[in-house]
Amino acid sequence: MLAVTAYDVVLAIHIMGVVVAFGVVFAYPIMFALAAKHDPRSLPLIHRIETVVDRALVNGGLVVIVGAGIFLASDGKHWSEFFVQWGLGAAIVIGALVGAAMIPASKKAQKLAERDLAAGDGATMSEEYRAVTKRLATVGSLLSGLVVVTILFMAIKP
Repeated sequence: MLAVTAYDVVLAIHIMGVVVAFGVVFAYPIMFALAAKHDPRSLPLIHRIETVVDRALVNGGLVVIVGAGIFLASDGKHWSEFFVQWGLGAAIVIGALVGAAMIPASKKAQKLAERDLAAGDGATMSEEYRAVTKRLATVGSLLSGLVVVTILFMAIKP
């Protein structure tokens, strides 16, 4: 007989939230590399997609992840454990960096790409654009690393 508890269901929702919120962010570097190589005119659209995905999926997913995490920590009486404190801290850092750095930078990159493409040969991007996208890549890599480390801590519960 299959016995499913509320804890099991919420744990599944918590994991699904992580997959939905962060799965696509690992694909961003590939998407941007392909767009830059094959059709730089698509870069403004890809930056727009990045902005919308970060706002809707990442931020929305964080709400689900934190809400489910609060239930799990409370139901399992895990509040004093390191992995819960790490996870809560990671969610705060991720939310802050997405809102304060990633979304504004992707909006700026979109505008710069549109400007550069309109002013140039349709393929050459300015130093200003490259600097913004380098910052996006750096912060994005940091966030991806934080997600991976957090998943590790959640799995091994040190």
